[in-house]
Amino acid sequence: MSARIAYTKPSITSREVDYATDAARNGWGEHCYDYIYRFEAAFAAHLGVKHAIATSSCTGALHMGMAALGIGPGDEVILADTNWVASAAPIVHLGATPVFVDIDRESWCLSPEKVAAAITPRTKAILAVHIYGNLCDMKPLQELADKHRLHLIEDAAEALGSVYHGQSAGSIGAFGAFSFHGTKTMTTGEGGAFVTNDSALYEQVLTLSNHGRARGQPKQFWPDMVGFKYKISNIQAAIGLAQIERIDELIARKRAILASYKAALADLQSLSMNPEPPGTQNGAWMPTVVFDRESGVTREAMQAAFKEADIDARVFFHPLSSLPMFSPVAANKLAYDIPERAINLPSYHDMTEEDLGRVSAVLRRLARPAAR
Repeated sequence: MSARIAYTKPSITSREVDYATDAARNGWGEHCYDYIYRFEAAFAAHLGVKHAIATSSCTGALHMGMAALGIGPGDEVILADTNWVASAAPIVHLGATPVFVDIDRESWCLSPEKVAAAITPRTKAILAVHIYGNLCDMKPLQELADKHRLHLIEDAAEALGSVYHGQSAGSIGAFGAFSFHGTKTMTTGEGGAFVTNDSALYEQVLTLSNHGRARGQPKQFWPDMVGFKYKISNIQAAIGLAQIERIDELIARKRAILASYKAALADLQSLSMNPEPPGTQNGAWMPTVVFDRESGVTREAMQAAFKEADIDARVFFHPLSSLPMFSPVAANKLAYDIPERAINLPSYHDMTEEDLGRVSAVLRRLARPAAR
């Protein structure tokens, strides 16, 4: 009997184990930040940004970055309705209001046209979330931000390896936030990063990240403001350093898996997958299939078929405005429609061609009635 296919898991080698072991044995006292500093420098260099701060999560990075930009009560932040709640949570925690707009039909990301229509005098920022490795169209979003004097923020939690016209996802806006959860292309177990090219913003977030203690403050244990505690540990950063040293390999494998799925399913007219518009590169964190509504294939049918084949199936994000803590936005038709006929596909680095074939075969069986 074939083994169960998980939807994702990390790629861990002896390098990660050796670095983490060294941090556990020796990374204390004056060496307690050694791996953190090395990891931050390597991550910033990979993205081509000036500054990176390793954090305990992408959510924490967003929270501190938004706080440093002054987002708070009375402000509105526009984001796509199709997202995980972690993108909206920091907005709520800061007392601001998330404004959910519909998505682009092709990218499943934030629609610039819907953003333009949602801007009000209370709008403070646009949060561009690059979902599943797909890219928001940053040029029109930046033009809107510049025109209305708004902050453009990138949630690149799922977009490591994605590139928009020569610029890495997360490096374009006022700041970017990344996730290193165990499901992501690279991992620190739990963890994330804040990145920016704005040195003043970096210093503000660096202070916030250390309970409000500014570097260079001569007084010991003297906070200048109430800050946060979203630090990553030295041991986690050691794993992250090993992962970022392997990042080209990790991204290439993710992209190869998406390419393999696309090749196996290319003749099926009833479904579409993660796009890669000209001038961009999709980091391919989470290959995703969306069936045409006319096909009759539903989320529930896909879940059942994958379960029968002993394959993990992960559903497309529910619209945030459908969750009980928010109010429904009926106008966001695509955000409500697409999840009903979409599924995320397994994509861990060590998948074999046989594994990929098993997943593709399930989708082909589902698509067969639609082809008749």
